[in-house]
Amino acid sequence: MLETLAVSNYRSLRDLIVPLKRLNVVTGPNGSGKSNVYRALRLLADTAQGSLMQSLAREGGLESTLWAGPKVRKNPISLRLGFASTEYSFAIDLGIPSFDRTSSFNGDPEIKRECIWTGNVQRPGTLFVDRNGPSVRVRSDDTGWANVIINLAPFDSMMTHGVDLRDAPEILLLREQIRGWRFYDHFRTDVQAPARIPQVGTRTPVLSNDGADLAAAIQTIREIGDPTALDDAIEDAFPGGSVSVKPSSDGRFEIEMQQYGLLRPLKVSELSDGTLRYLLWVAALLSPRPPDLLVLNEPETSLHPDLLEPLARLIAQMAARTQVIVVSHSTPLVAALATGSDSQRIELQKDLGETNFTGSEDSERPTWHWPTR
Repeated sequence: MLETLAVSNYRSLRDLIVPLKRLNVVTGPNGSGKSNVYRALRLLADTAQGSLMQSLAREGGLESTLWAGPKVRKNPISLRLGFASTEYSFAIDLGIPSFDRTSSFNGDPEIKRECIWTGNVQRPGTLFVDRNGPSVRVRSDDTGWANVIINLAPFDSMMTHGVDLRDAPEILLLREQIRGWRFYDHFRTDVQAPARIPQVGTRTPVLSNDGADLAAAIQTIREIGDPTALDDAIEDAFPGGSVSVKPSSDGRFEIEMQQYGLLRPLKVSELSDGTLRYLLWVAALLSPRPPDLLVLNEPETSLHPDLLEPLARLIAQMAARTQVIVVSHSTPLVAALATGSDSQRIELQKDLGETNFTGSEDSERPTWHWPTR
């Protein structure tokens, strides 16, 4: 489980070090930095996917994503992302590249430092994988530090390139853990939304990001997941209602929803945007294969206020199986979620362009040390 999220010089997050619990609710007024926290988590996940540079390019490049407020002149320009967990922790430092007359890619950031350490505080004695510029070294119990690569490209992360995993199996373990993180943003519910179009059904323990396989995901929950929880979630939001999946002759699956008082079930094309979105959250949150970390961005969007408490109960149910981070500006949803000893409300506020946070009495800023260049 992640215990700390650390972000430095990313947009409004000049120096954000946040403690994390089992269920974390990130909230705050518009413009306070909620979306930046979500994007920072996505960038960390992209490091393990090998797509960090492409993601930064889509955001306008390194210069566009760097903190735009007053600079501390003695520090080098850098964007730093990291997390601490109960087992392995990770940090990456990106900076301005050295100018290369022979290349057209001088806008790409350079990875200056990457580190993996044990426990939640980085110290010389806990560090065991260290990338400094183009070289990567690994600590061995028998021989101390050993260089495993000396010419790693500045745009390649050690998480995905260059290191023989026989020398550092911990990199593989951490990489696969991060790759298992799951993110859900705004599901489409318009007339042409993927979730409204019947799809060929196949076992789907994890709902796709666009919700196209909603019917298959619902049916998978019925067959290998928790069908009672599924029925309870529908009953909680729509008393007297039920959801079923109808396969067609060509193998395509389509959802039908029976609602109280109607003489026939409604097809997915007939459902309201809010109803369809709630079904998408049901499929995502009752996954038979929960991830190590689930991140939800504004799940309350287009939901009727009456559906917020059932949604909160679904999220809390998922938090019993995995760590959850919810980014939300819905006061009722935040109030329903931020209860219990293993949950917390992270209230963001912006002061002179910089995002800071307040939390519960035990949500003090954790100890965090960035690896130096």
